[in-house]
Amino acid sequence: MILQALVKYYEDLLKRGVIAKPGWSKVKISFGLNLDCDGEIQGLFTLKTPQTLGKKTVYRPQMIEVPQPVKRSRNEKANFLCDNSTFILGIDEKGKQDRTQKCFSACKELHINLLNNVETDSAQAIIRFFKKWEPKKAEENPYLIDKWKELMAGGNILFYCNGRSVMEDLQIKECWQKYYDSADGGKEEICMVTGKRAPIAVLHPAIRGVRGAQAMGTSLISFNAPAFCSYEKEKGNNAPISEYAAFAYATALNELLGDSEHTRTIGDTTVVCWAEGGSAVYQDIGIAAMFGVSEKSGMTDQDLSMIMTKMQRGEPVKIKDELLDGKKHFYVLGLAPNAARLSIRFSMVDSFGKILQHINQHYERLEIVRPGFDQFLTLPIWKLLSETVNRNAKDKAPSSQMAADTLKAILNGGRYPASLLNGVMLRIKAECEVTRGRAAIIKAYYLRNENKYCPKEVLEVELNEHCRNVPYTLGRLFAILEHIQQEANQGINATIKDKYFNAAASTPAQIFPVLINLAQKHLRKMDDKRKIYFNRQIGELSEIIGTEYPRRLNLPEQGSFQLGYYCQVQKRFQKKEEE
Repeated sequence: MILQALVKYYEDLLKRGVIAKPGWSKVKISFGLNLDCDGEIQGLFTLKTPQTLGKKTVYRPQMIEVPQPVKRSRNEKANFLCDNSTFILGIDEKGKQDRTQKCFSACKELHINLLNNVETDSAQAIIRFFKKWEPKKAEENPYLIDKWKELMAGGNILFYCNGRSVMEDLQIKECWQKYYDSADGGKEEICMVTGKRAPIAVLHPAIRGVRGAQAMGTSLISFNAPAFCSYEKEKGNNAPISEYAAFAYATALNELLGDSEHTRTIGDTTVVCWAEGGSAVYQDIGIAAMFGVSEKSGMTDQDLSMIMTKMQRGEPVKIKDELLDGKKHFYVLGLAPNAARLSIRFSMVDSFGKILQHINQHYERLEIVRPGFDQFLTLPIWKLLSETVNRNAKDKAPSSQMAADTLKAILNGGRYPASLLNGVMLRIKAECEVTRGRAAIIKAYYLRNENKYCPKEVLEVELNEHCRNVPYTLGRLFAILEHIQQEANQGINATIKDKYFNAAASTPAQIFPVLINLAQKHLRKMDDKRKIYFNRQIGELSEIIGTEYPRRLNLPEQGSFQLGYYCQVQKRFQKKEEE
């Protein structure tokens, strides 16, 4: 299904004229090799452009449409017009002179054979270059010496002639198209993607842009061991996909992965999305809804909230002169690196309106009283997942599988994974800290994954003072006892939370009698008015708890305790802000 959707997306983009047609591909180009009409090198200039990455400015290669690169598997197949220094110049520092010579010879033969009948200055300049060029004298060339280290570091080189790219030469482009169209295909069979009889691709194009995967690209579909093959079939014949379908899905996927505005990473999973028809507006809204609004999107949190609310109500929404269709199919794909090929963490399709509805419902479940210092109106998924990670750890990436499962649950409206709750609980126990994000996760988890030990009366946005749930009330009581200690000892660095929070949440009967006695000692330091105020609060909550404290609280009850504690603390700070 996902391959069919990618092929259809390629065809949609082709109709819009925003993607390469068969035989062409957008490739990262780092250098331009300028030749004169006699084939002599007149310069080597960089094609890298500055891009802002956070607070830094980095130089990255340009994406330029060139003849489709071949897929290499330790062979000497050359690309046309654009390749690395090993093929174009016959130089590298890998110490394998025989292979380097073979690569240069293959590149030379390809260009001379293809351009032999093209009479343009650019074509003849390339032919003369290959006939004259001696790789052994490369280090004597002043134009190459200036950028020698950059060349050896890698990067593709594109031919230029008298300062103009050879991609502007229409005759050279026609020459390549004829060569590509006339190339012998593989054995003809029924394609599993298109359902048509066509030549079958033996090797599929490489997919580039997945974080953690090989920089040169990795296969999505490959058969690299006998165990993966059946009935003595080799390579791509084990899953017959036509050369056209393989090119189309790979080109579409590379286009998605190369678009940094619409690509995000959670854990080790790279996430892309698209809508049928190829409109980028749906990607803008989908990415913002899933991962939060970015500065470059030109959209605010309020704009996004309005769009999602209107879509959920079925009201018309017009963005950039385009009326959004809630029934349009929307696709989300998560890819992760693997040893030999890419791994599909998840793939899903639903109507655009339904996906936005599920995301909006997720945000509604997350709603909880927000501290004054917290600038996030809504909690994007990266912020939630960060609540499961040790803030002092060198690697602050969340669990890859948990991140993928959480995003999938949000998009399809399913139950949250238990690993998300467990991760939050572990951080609370380790740090004795209930943050807004952690409290929101506990609330959302038990709203969607209902549990009788964590009832809806404790899952409110703000403090529920009428709640009769004992674990929730114990959490409130703990917050008040901590407040008493802080009032009695101004400027104290550590409170009862640092020493007793976990024990109070799991074994209240052992800890609360100690804490109550400690609170009475703290109350003696206060004036009568404050004593009466705090004693009244303790009395009201003790009446709900009863004469005996629970011996032990299970995990959902501990969640109720933590929510009670968090909401009671925020109630105190809200009063201070109002005053």
